[in-house]
Amino acid sequence: MSVTPTSRLRLAVIGAGLGSGPHFKSLQDLTAEAEVVWVHTRDASRLATTPLPQGAMKTTRLEDILEDASVRAVLVLTPPNSHLELVQRLAQAGKHVLVEKPLEIDLERAQALVRVCDNRGVLLAVMLQHRLRQAATRLHGLINAGALGQLISASASVRWWRPQSYYDQPGRGTLARDGGGVLITQAIHTLDLLLSYTGLPVRVMGMASTSPVHTLEGEDCACALLHYANGAMATVQATTAAYPGFPERLELNGTLGSASLEAGVLQVAFMNGQTLTVGDGQGSGGGADPMAFDHAAHRTVLKDFIDAVRHGREPAVTGRSALAAQQVIGAIMASSRTGTPVVLQSLTP
Repeated sequence: MSVTPTSRLRLAVIGAGLGSGPHFKSLQDLTAEAEVVWVHTRDASRLATTPLPQGAMKTTRLEDILEDASVRAVLVLTPPNSHLELVQRLAQAGKHVLVEKPLEIDLERAQALVRVCDNRGVLLAVMLQHRLRQAATRLHGLINAGALGQLISASASVRWWRPQSYYDQPGRGTLARDGGGVLITQAIHTLDLLLSYTGLPVRVMGMASTSPVHTLEGEDCACALLHYANGAMATVQATTAAYPGFPERLELNGTLGSASLEAGVLQVAFMNGQTLTVGDGQGSGGGADPMAFDHAAHRTVLKDFIDAVRHGREPAVTGRSALAAQQVIGAIMASSRTGTPVVLQSLTP
């Protein structure tokens, strides 16, 4: 059924910084389904320099969004440490929410954010767009169908590059604002995708450090070993000190075949001799320009969120499902500090 302009979902956007570009481009593509009513930032100068959706009203007053009963959903694109407070106020006003990754700066605050949405009965989605790329969803289907058999081992590699000028931006890579460095800001996408395939490990051993290449409070290099209940193991490598930046890569090895996912292309080799290739190569923002990627996956997540709000169903990338990556990142950093493995506990609903 076609969507008429009068049935478009009315929503607002909070934040117009570096990461807002793909969201605004996606919303422009989705004008037949959603109308941006408000765009809010605390810094009025951002509103003057950022291309905004046609017809959107600019405001530095959060109350304009909270008090507008016609606004059913809000995109929160602000720094991670602001998410919990904003979502608390939005949920109290009955607004459904999509937040830019990560949920928050640590697991405790992320869990509180999820709980407040649950308690208020509003939907919570997260922009972890790697999950909804064509090749990624095809791999999900193969795993769910048992086509790769039992998991034996896996690996996730994120070898990216960021110049020092990236970390010279106020707050970038700090514990207070971002929650850390490469793991929670860059590698979280690939780690989240890995965990969506493998589930949560039972034990994590990790090491993290800041290389001589960068000056920042958080880590720009991290490695980890994940151990699963069935005996399977996975390795994680993440850095923003690998010049000039390389495509992220994920590998899964099973008893019936192996799969690799790199730069949006899935390649599968089955033990029966069959092979499969799915997807087109795509940029990831792994080099000096962090925004050097197509916004199609953002658009897919936003389209799904809009549909979920309009039809009262769960979004494809829920806030609760995003907790796994936050839990593993916290475990890697804790293990690095103590030099001992961290045993993971199942998160309570």
